Amino acid sequence: MDASTIPVISEYIAIRPGHCGGKPHVAGHRIKVQHVAVWHERMGMSPEEIVATYPTLSLPAVYAALAYYHSHREAIDADIEADERFVAEQREAAGPSLVAEKLRRLHAQDDPLPPG
Repeated sequence: MDASTIPVISEYIAIRPGHCGGKPHVAGHRIKVQHVAVWHERMGMSPEEIVATYPTLSLPAVYAALAYYHSHREAIDADIEADERFVAEQREAAGPSLVAEKLRRLHAQDDPLPPG
């Protein structure tokens, strides 16, 4: 690429220290490229469905995020896996939620229903 070439995708994708954990994201949003990749690749959302769900995103920005993902797939997939491991560890450390525990106790009681 010569000096007169302007990289167009850069108007849609940004990496800024301290913003989105320093990960590539849609410029002007807190939506990471990895979010768009998960919605499209794992959840099966089309770019148009992503825009309909997140109307502040433009269709060109979604396509730019997908292009960036496909150009950096290994690193972004590693970030997705790391996030999934972190969530699993946090869930395990937190144990059952208070609401779930209260429901379990409530349904475990053999008391008859109160009259009325």
